[in-house]
Formats: sequence, structure tokens, C-alpha cells
Amino acid sequence: MTSDPREVLRRPAEPADFTLRYGEHPDHVADVWLPVVPNAPLVLFVHGGFWRAEWDRSHVGPLAADLAARGYAVATIEFRRTGQSGGGWPGTFSDVAAAAVAVPDLLAKEIAHRGLLPVSVDRPILAGHSAGGHLALWYAAVAPDAIGGVVALAPVADLVRAYELHLDEGAVADLLGGAPGAVPQAYASADPMQNLPTGVRTVVVHGADDDIVPVELSRDYCRSARRAGDDTALVELAGVEHFAVIDPRSVAWAAVLAAFGTVTRGESAFAD
Repeated sequence: MTSDPREVLRRPAEPADFTLRYGEHPDHVADVWLPVVPNAPLVLFVHGGFWRAEWDRSHVGPLAADLAARGYAVATIEFRRTGQSGGGWPGTFSDVAAAAVAVPDLLAKEIAHRGLLPVSVDRPILAGHSAGGHLALWYAAVAPDAIGGVVALAPVADLVRAYELHLDEGAVADLLGGAPGAVPQAYASADPMQNLPTGVRTVVVHGADDDIVPVELSRDYCRSARRAGDDTALVELAGVEHFAVIDPRSVAWAAVLAAFGTVTRGESAFAD
């Protein structure tokens, strides 16, 4: 494991097998990594970066390549972000929803066209890190029948609390257009805490030493989800910070793989 947890953000990875386009904007794309086994489960992965344009899908290449080497098909989706025309509310959200609908079908067609091994694209796993974890939880509430489960890594699971904590110098206000009192309908629609239960099996993995997205957000979300009747579990990792959960070289990676295995096999997410 590297001494610099942010090194994974710059680390070169095996290149994607190809890129799919799901819309007209330059960022309406998804990079795809394929395994060498047939009928692999599909993971749609949403990258983090506090929804800001300065961060794109490139930094989750190591994660995607490692999951593909372990038998998953992985599509890392891109979307419009704050700081870009059309980014923020509602464009960021409509992009993620459009990608979740279109990418599985596009992937199946591309695989057939290329004569590659088939992928199981029906009800894919939706996963994401940080802000991407938020978007994965959000979409689970919007379209619960379309996905097979969620793996959320250090997600921003409570937008009101994240706003109050002024995470990343006001990233939530930038995303939604203001404070909760100013744009209540945006928060009501976009905040996972306000859209429970989802009815979707969910595993949240979060480091106890995360000083970028505090683990309290995941604790509160998972507690509320379970009270609402959801099959949701929190895997809290002692001594783990924010970026370890997307780093295949980290001590956290075994727990992340176990979370994907739980959701893929359709097992109960309940940790107890």
C-alpha cells in the first residue's frame, strides 16, 4: 500500500477495452473493461470528485481494471458536472439516469457486434465512490427495479448534513443551487436520506478515518435505511481513509470485494 493515499488518483491502469457513447454531450460516455469469462455480472461505476468538473472517470481506472480481472464487466460512466454547462441539478442526475438505462443495452449490442464473450447486463450492480456513491444511492431510489444492488464506497449519503458540514467548500450548494431552505425541492428529490426505503440491497463501505466524507453520514443513512425496512449494511473500516476504498492495493480492498460479492450473489446485506 502506498504512503500517499491520493496516489491511486494518478496511477496508470490497464486501458479500457472500448468506450460507449450514450448521448450527444462529450461527457455522455462510459469506458468498458471486460473480463475473460462469459456471462460476467455488469458493474456500472460512478466516479467521485464532489460532482465537480475537475474530476473525471480516469481516476477509477485501477478499480475498474482490478474488478475486470476478477470476473466483472465494468463500465465507468461519465456525466456533466458542476462547473460545466448543464452540470449540477438536474443535468448531472439526468445524465446518470440516462447512462444507467442506455449503457447495458449499448454494451450488449457492442459485444455482439465484436463477437465477444457475453455479459449479464440485466439489472446491473450500481456502484460509486464519494459523490458517485451518492448518485448510486439516489438512482436506487429512482429506479429500484432496474438494478440488482448497490455498492456505495464512502458515499455522500446525506446531502443536508453534507451542506451543514460545508464539505469541499460548499459542493452540495454548488450541485443543487443553494441551501436546503432555498431549494427544498432539489434536496427532496436528490437526497438519499429523504428517499427511503429504496427496496434495493445495498452495502456501504466507509473508512472510520475518512476526513473528506465523514463516516457519520453513512452511519446515519444505513441506520435510517434499515429502520425503513431496507436490506442495507454498513461495513465500517477502522484506520481507513477516503481513497483506500477505491485502491486495489489498499488494506480496504478485501472488504470492497466482499461487498461486491454479497450484492452479486444476492445475499442479505445485513452485517449481523
